[in-house]
Formats: sequence, C-alpha cells, structure tokens
Amino acid sequence: MFEPTEQGTDLCIYTGVVVRGSNIREDEVESSGTLNIVEYSFGKCIEWKPTEYSVVLESQDQDPEWSLVDTHTRRTRTSSEGPDSLGRSRTVRILFSDLKSFRINHGGQQLIFIQRDGTTYVAFFQLSKAETFVNSLKSFINFRRSPKDKNLYHVLDEVETVLNKSFAELNIFQENTSDYVWKFMKNLQNRPYETTLEAFSKLADIWLYKEPARRPVEEAVADLLNCSLTIDGPHPPVSAGSGDEYEVIGETDEGLVLPPRPPCPRGSPLTQEQWETSKDAEGRIVDADAVKEIIFRGGISPSLRYEVWKFLLNYYPWKSTHIERLEIRKKKADEYFNMKLQWRSMTPAQENRFADFRDRKSLIEKDVNRTDRTHPYYSGDNNHLELLYDILMTYVMYNFDLGYVQGMSDLLSPILCLMDSEADAFWCFVGFMDKVSTNFEMDQAGMKAQLCHLYTLLSTTDPQLAHYLNQHDSGNMFFCFRWLLVLFKREFNSTDVMKLWEILWTDLPCPNFHLLICVAILDTEKNVLMENNFGFTEILKHINDLSLHIELPWTLSKAEGIYHQLMAVEDELPNNVRVIIGLEPRKQAVSDIEDDEPSSSCVRTNGNSRRSSSDSGNIKLGNNEVSFEKGLNLSYL
Repeated sequence: MFEPTEQGTDLCIYTGVVVRGSNIREDEVESSGTLNIVEYSFGKCIEWKPTEYSVVLESQDQDPEWSLVDTHTRRTRTSSEGPDSLGRSRTVRILFSDLKSFRINHGGQQLIFIQRDGTTYVAFFQLSKAETFVNSLKSFINFRRSPKDKNLYHVLDEVETVLNKSFAELNIFQENTSDYVWKFMKNLQNRPYETTLEAFSKLADIWLYKEPARRPVEEAVADLLNCSLTIDGPHPPVSAGSGDEYEVIGETDEGLVLPPRPPCPRGSPLTQEQWETSKDAEGRIVDADAVKEIIFRGGISPSLRYEVWKFLLNYYPWKSTHIERLEIRKKKADEYFNMKLQWRSMTPAQENRFADFRDRKSLIEKDVNRTDRTHPYYSGDNNHLELLYDILMTYVMYNFDLGYVQGMSDLLSPILCLMDSEADAFWCFVGFMDKVSTNFEMDQAGMKAQLCHLYTLLSTTDPQLAHYLNQHDSGNMFFCFRWLLVLFKREFNSTDVMKLWEILWTDLPCPNFHLLICVAILDTEKNVLMENNFGFTEILKHINDLSLHIELPWTLSKAEGIYHQLMAVEDELPNNVRVIIGLEPRKQAVSDIEDDEPSSSCVRTNGNSRRSSSDSGNIKLGNNEVSFEKGLNLSYL
C-alpha cells in the first residue's frame, strides 16, 4: 500500500471509526479514526486514517461508530505507535479503480470491500448502518446489485457505465438495464466473437423485422443474454424467486437433482450434568454414541474439555473405569518420558551421523518459535514454548517414519494450551495425528485425495460452481489446501477452533464432514467468486483473506444441511460420492463398471480429463497450479 506525497481532498468524512479485528484479544487496544472518501490527482479512494492524522470538516455529515478491519493485520494500532510499528502503513486505502465489489452483511452492520486482486477488507458498524456509506458512494462510483445476491454490489467499469447509459437512452429495456449490460459484458469477455455476432444479429432482427404481435423487446434480448451465459454440459436448474433472487438447487452430470436444503439449528454444549449422568457407578461411559451426538450438536463446555477430549482422542477407552483410567495415565506418562529421554540423551556426535533427526530437530526449532506467539499461553517470558518443542521432538521418536512436518505444531498448540500437561498433551496429540496423519505424508497423496474428494462433492452439490472453478484453473481445489492441512486452524479464533475440532472428532454425521464444511464455505462465497470473475490468483487471495471472518455456527448448520440433501437422494448417489460420505457402494452391472468414476478421481484439466490421485508427478493444470503445488508445504503460512 503506497503513501501519496500530495495532500488529498476529502469529499466525504465519517468520524468515530474504530480499527479492530473480528476477534479482539485482551491485549489489544482500539484506535479511533475517520473513514473518508478522498480525491487525489491519481484518482478517488476510500481511506481510513487514525484520529491523529484525520482532518475533520465540521460542515460534513458525520456518522459515528464505524470500524474498519484490514484482514491482513493481526492486531490493532494505538495512537502512540509509529507509522511502521507493525510493519504496515497506518492508513488503509482502497482506490476506486481497484474496487471490484462490496457486500453488506449482518443486517447492515458489516461492509466488505473486495478489490480486483481478491484482497478483502471488512468494515464493522456498531451503531450506524452500512447503507449510509453505500449511499455516499453512489455520488462517486457506479455500481449494480447482483441478481443472485441482494447484499452483493458490483462496481461498473467505464465501458459498462457507457453501455448502461446507451441502452437506457435507446429505451429497449423497461427496467434493470444495468443487469443486462453486466451480463453482456461478462459474455463479451469470455466469448467476444460469439457474443458480438449474437447481439448484432438479434438486435437487427428486433429493430428491422419486428411484428406488431411480437413479444416485448426486453424479453428477446434477455433470452439472448441468458443464452450467452449457458455453460457446456448440463445446466443447474433454477428455482425462480421474488425479485432478482433465485436459488440454484444443483444437478450432477447424471441429472441428479438435490432437494431444498433443510434448516439444521445448532444445540447447546455438553454440560457437567449430562457428562456425569452418562457414566455408570464405576465410571464407564454407558452410551458413547449419545454423548457424541450432544457434542456434535453443540460442542463441549470449556470446563469439561480437559477430560472429554481424552476420550475423543483415544487416550481413554469409552468403556474404561475410573481405576483403569488412573492406571492408563500413569503408564502413558512413563512411556512418554522414556521416549523423551531417548532424544535428550543423544550426543552431538550421534546427531552429526543422523541427518534425518538433525533436519527434523532444526525444523521444529523454527516452527515452535513462530507458533501462536500472540496467544497469551505462548507469549512473554514464561511462554511454554519449551514444552511445545519437547512434545514435538518426542513425537519424532514415537513415529519416526512420519517424523515432523510443518503444520504439526499448529495442531499441538491448542491441545497443550488446554491440557497444560506434557504427557497428557502428547498422547492427545498422538490421537489427533492418528486421524490426520495422511495430511503430512511426503508425497502428499493424502492431501491430493482429499482435494479430489472435495471437488467430487462440490460437483454433486453445486455443479455450476465446480464448473466455474475448473474453467478458471482452480478445479484442483489447491486454494483449500490450508483448510485441510491444519483442519481450519488458521481460519477461526482459538475458541472456535476448539469447538470445531471436538465436533469433527465425533465422526458425525459422516466421515469427511470436514469436506462438507469446505463445501459450505464455498457455497457462501460462490457469488463473490463467480460474479467478480475471479481467476486462480484472485480466488486464492480471497479465500486466504477469509481467515478469522468465517462464522462457525452458520457454516456448521449449512454443512449439515448439505449432508441431509445428499442423504435424501441416497439411492441415486454415484458410488464415488457414497464412499466419501461413508455409505456402502451400490452393486453395479458389469457393463456399468467401466463408466463409473473412481472415488479418487479429480478434475485436472480444463478439458475435464481425469487422473488418479495416486499417480506420481505434479498435477498438470496450468502454470499457476504447478508452481503453487511445488510450495504446498510452506504455502499455508
């Protein structure tokens, strides 16, 4: 973000803006400022400035209590900090020429700005409404409301603005001229030759040969523009709604139509009373499935996590008694410290002759020093980093075939923070790694298989979005790599991460529920990705910018709803989808076997050719993806 040397002219000023993250920590201090529309010689822009640098004009209409978030900033700035105290400019500036779209969320309390490169900024409103600022924008830029999402607005470029005015002057539409122009421009970019010929042919036919009884001109032109939007292959059915909105229900290549998505409200966390009544006199969990169902619906009360996580992570068997668990804990503590002694007693000469051990030790040292350092448990002098280091080094001795791979420290960190016990945290970490160890295989076969399964699910639940991603060099789903590698650790705050993990550890309502969570997030972002015509780079940037701005309860409800949609047509699901969500494959006739898609298949090229995830070599899709895959191990940081 550059700093202009000139003094800009404030065109519109809103005071009382507070810079804050979506999840405030106790050590963060809010900093007040102003949100302005400013004009420079190089163009107009939206600009937030701290109070000490803001120029407030008393004659301007002022709207208090704004707050703007730069999603890349990890903590807020106080007015006493210097301009580069966080390594970033104090001013948040979005040029109008860089603004691609914006949307209003939470009943007008949140405004999200999306730039053309995919960068996202989020504004939170406490007392005022986002519509106030949107109304101010109308005086400076031209934008249109999305026909699919009433809260999403697209900024029109100069060509679209001129066309919009020209069509309006021709009076060939009765209303919503900008909608038709926007569709025409989108088609013109993707299919310039066909779109131009179709438009001139249809308009010539309408103007030169129209008959008195002919249907309205706007309907004919609407058909033209809608026809231009048709994609190759089956098109998802559209359920007409009121106004500009409609819902894509979904259709697979085989013509499978999913029913409407049912509402799935969340429940309350597992309570102390429920936990105690689930045990018999000797401490056995009588009905583990019932306990898991409660956890899936609402998580676990924080005070119970220390005990219940040990069951979910296979530290304790569900049928173990109080006495047996005491014996298990003592035995596991002895085993842990014996393994720890093995690497602690290794001499420098031994390390010099043990390259694998030496390399893993070096990588752990680097990762530990940058893992969750803003969390109170790992900040300051007494920061527990030594415990984090010791547990990871001991895991190398426990599972030397896997050893240590970057990202494991992210999974251990919340467990150690909760357990605050070296041996307990180690064995819970072992249980967690048993569930996700394939994420860290050196050949990345496990990760590639999950990405393929994710595309398969998306193709079933939303073939329109899947087709779009495949046509924009993103059908390999690499932009979801970080989500899967560390199980959304970087996407939610620490409280939500704990709740999400314990829900996933129940294995309800099906295996690979985490993939349905990915589908739910993509469903939420579908209109932003498609209507902004984002390509590979913009999609990757936009998805990364969602970090700490995803609503967990809503996402879980949507993911469960998608699962019930699939189960409603269980008998019609293809075998690859059935296997992913834990259903038995259907018996097939011999003639159908060759036509059925294997469960590990994944889209690899824009021509829809497919390749098994177990094949060796880089995935070939495009230059962006090949170069991205080479850095997968580091990209999530």
